[in-house]
Amino acid sequence: MATDLLMEPATDRFEPLAAPSKRFARGLLTTGENRLELLMVEVQEERERLLRAILLALGVGVFGLFAGFALTAAIVVLLWAYSPLVVLVTLTGLYAASAAYLYRRFTVLLGGWQNFPATLDQLRKDRICLEKNLM
Repeated sequence: MATDLLMEPATDRFEPLAAPSKRFARGLLTTGENRLELLMVEVQEERERLLRAILLALGVGVFGLFAGFALTAAIVVLLWAYSPLVVLVTLTGLYAASAAYLYRRFTVLLGGWQNFPATLDQLRKDRICLEKNLM
């Protein structure tokens, strides 16, 4: 009997201990794979949203510029007889005020920008769940 115990492979005794750690590792890898897939979907969505925003901004800029040129030409031609300097200074002031207003709006927009909110939220939940299970 004593010799049978000595001849028994060491792996048989450790197999019940390895099963939970294998399940844990498999679950951890599955969770990691799911989170990576979520990240990739969000990267694709962000890329498409950014491209759409850039194209719309370019369109607004181009047509706004055309409209500005036409309006400027019309105002200058209309008021040139009164005072060319006052007309040009007034238009410059209006354009500068508009640019300052749009810049302020742009900085506010960038301040609230968040990248990958669903992925970060899910990773926080995973961390909390792991902390609860490990303690």
